[in-house]
Order: sequence, then C-alpha cells, then structure tokens
Amino acid sequence: MTKRTAAKYKIDRRMGENIWGRPKSPFNRREYGPGQHGQARKGKLSDFGLQLRAKQKLKGYYGDLTEKQFRRVFSDADRMKGDTGENLIGLLERRLDAVVYRAKFVPTVFAARQFVNHGHVTVNGKRVNIPSYRVKEGDVIEVRDRSKQMTVLLEAVQLAERDVPDYIEADHSKMTATFVRTPGLGDVPYPVMMEPNLVIEYYAQN
Repeated sequence: MTKRTAAKYKIDRRMGENIWGRPKSPFNRREYGPGQHGQARKGKLSDFGLQLRAKQKLKGYYGDLTEKQFRRVFSDADRMKGDTGENLIGLLERRLDAVVYRAKFVPTVFAARQFVNHGHVTVNGKRVNIPSYRVKEGDVIEVRDRSKQMTVLLEAVQLAERDVPDYIEADHSKMTATFVRTPGLGDVPYPVMMEPNLVIEYYAQN
C-alpha cells in the first residue's frame, strides 16, 4: 500500500487548484500555497515548471502515487498503440481504486485505496486487495457482503457533489459496478483541467 506523503488538502494548495473538487478543501478559502511563504510564490512558471506541475497534479489526483508507480504507468501507456496521453488516462482510470472511487462506493480516492487494500471488494467474484490492479472492460466489481453496510459506503452513495461517469455502470442497490469501457481524457469528470500532453513532454526530457 502506497504511503501518502502529504495531506490531501496540502496537495490542493501546492498545485494551486482544488483538484478533487471537494467542497471542504481549504483552497476554496486560501488560494495560495501552504507554508509561511505560500502567498509569495505566484511567479510565472517555466516550461519545465508547467510540465512538472501537470505531472504532479495528475499523480496527486490518483492518491498521490509514488514516482516509481506513475512512471511505470506512463511507460505502459507509451508502449501502447495510439495517443500516449489518452492511453495514460485510460490506464489510470482502469486502476481498481479509481473504479471504486468513480462508482461512488467511497468519498475519496484515498479512501478507495484503503477500501480495496482492506479486502472489501471482489472482481468477477474473486477478492482483490491490490489498489493498482488493472481492471478490464466488462469486469464486475462488487462490495463484499460483509462490507455492504459500512458507514463510509452508505454515506458516499448519497454524495451529491459528483456523478458516476457513463463508462461505469453502478448499481448501488447491489453495490456492484461494471467497467464498461476504457475512457479517454474527454470522458473523465476531472474537476480541473488535466494536461497529459505536458506529462509526456516532461518524461521526454527527463
């Protein structure tokens, strides 16, 4: 299980955006970086700075993945046919913790990682406790029977701040979700603009 090295709201403020669109994010009140020098950091970013921030924002959105994990996903996307940026988004959305989050079984992507890690979900009837497990089109993700009455689950289903995207079919009465298709960048309901093209440029130069 990946260790989160920064408080999720501090990631918001470091990126200069409310990257999960959460109503409780302190960025909604303090639109500047964390720390005593946060308000003095609004300089113009270089091309490298823009590329780095795009990478950190995308990496942070999916639970603040480690650099090793994120680079591995990028390498897989780069080897695939088609547009590398679209492939990268598709692979990130195929992570089991991302699907659990998109299906509104949990309130945050961090909670999704923990939920999967603690063995609360199955994929096609088999228990999977690896958050980075890559689901395939047609896979059915289900909350295990003994976990279906968990408070975090029942509260997340009621959240009005986000909807289940159309590439996932969720049945909250049965606590199941089917991964219908791999999405492209335009299909994913990011609250902020993601720029995988800048991520590609970053890795091309580093």
